[in-house]
Amino acid sequence: MKYSIDLSCDSSQAWIDAVMSDFDHFLKDHANCERKASAMAMSFVAKYPNRVEILPELIATGIEEMEHFRDVYAIMEKRGIQLPAEIGQDLYVKKLIDHCRSGREDRFLDRLLLASIIECRGAERFRLVYENLEDPELKQFYHNLWASEAKHGHIFVKMALNYFEETPVYARLEELNEIEGQVLKGMPVTAALH
Repeated sequence: MKYSIDLSCDSSQAWIDAVMSDFDHFLKDHANCERKASAMAMSFVAKYPNRVEILPELIATGIEEMEHFRDVYAIMEKRGIQLPAEIGQDLYVKKLIDHCRSGREDRFLDRLLLASIIECRGAERFRLVYENLEDPELKQFYHNLWASEAKHGHIFVKMALNYFEETPVYARLEELNEIEGQVLKGMPVTAALH
């Protein structure tokens, strides 16, 4: 069984051009995104401690995302790039979360499915980054990240299927996937992951 769906649209050439022309800024944003991804996984643990079937995988995901942050920071250190003083709000993620339904169960499902879509988008963008990098070390790093994020895209749908029937899960995933495509197309093109 496939635990995710194909994204509704591809990232643009303009986006990859922006990243390649200001890679230091992209690294700063990437570091912030990894910190937020770790916090997001752990927020599920904090909010849903009774969902014992998925807690170990959520904890492992939170740790893995923090390891990614450590690795991005090591690259930044080598390049003499400082971490940003603040982790700014991610407008892309905020716009997606605005589409979450209310009600504890509906919101839980929507947050899991959005996590899947966000991870799938990250995987697609890391693939584009590694395909366009010249530096062999950075190229390998982003290739490895691509594989990891693709795996995370599947994890969250699999988690949802512990608690919800397959048909409504995939129907809602399809709806949110279409919304994500519209949100992405409405975002300004910057050297940032989202």
